[in-house]
Amino acid sequence: MNALPHLASATGGLPSSVRWAQLILEDRLRPGDVAIDATMGNGHDTLFLARCVSPGGHVFAFDVQAAALEETRKRVPAEMTTLFHGGHETMCERIPAEYHGRVSAIMFNLGYLPGSDKSCITHTQTTLAALEQAIEMLRPGGVLTIAVYPGHEGGAEEGREIAKWAAQLDSRRFEVQHLRPVNRSAAPPELWAVWKTAPAKKSPAAGNSPESLPS
Repeated sequence: MNALPHLASATGGLPSSVRWAQLILEDRLRPGDVAIDATMGNGHDTLFLARCVSPGGHVFAFDVQAAALEETRKRVPAEMTTLFHGGHETMCERIPAEYHGRVSAIMFNLGYLPGSDKSCITHTQTTLAALEQAIEMLRPGGVLTIAVYPGHEGGAEEGREIAKWAAQLDSRRFEVQHLRPVNRSAAPPELWAVWKTAPAKKSPAAGNSPESLPS
């Protein structure tokens, strides 16, 4: 049997929302970078980020459930990860100020912890508060990804509010893209990706072109 394409889902189709997020971030993260897993869960995204920024990088991860920290500790290297037992809306408070504005990637994987209590879910109010902090934590050129699950209770409202939040972001500071299946009757997972714009690098050969001269 032929191996699945690198960009395929487990069924051979297009990537899932979480896989799209990983593909976007692994293309941009480098050893030594700082990243945040805003929704730790069972630690899969935390481990993914740690591998991307190794060696020399660091990953901060958040979750409100103690079980999430226990599972994640089994997977991730302790020397390059800091796990917080608390909500992602506390990231500016808990992450040292020296990292503010220097984070290369932040992942949100919303909903509930797989294999755990499905009534313990992310909530719109705290998610939006965390997103506001996240875009300020990013460095210029950094990327934020948000996997949204409209199919579970509360997920549709959360998705609608995230769409409103994303639409009002200043286009001079952020580029936003939305990936979602469009021909399914159910409410499949979808992905938001936010790039914090970085100043364009001036070409040494450009010299003092008319565009570069002060008006």
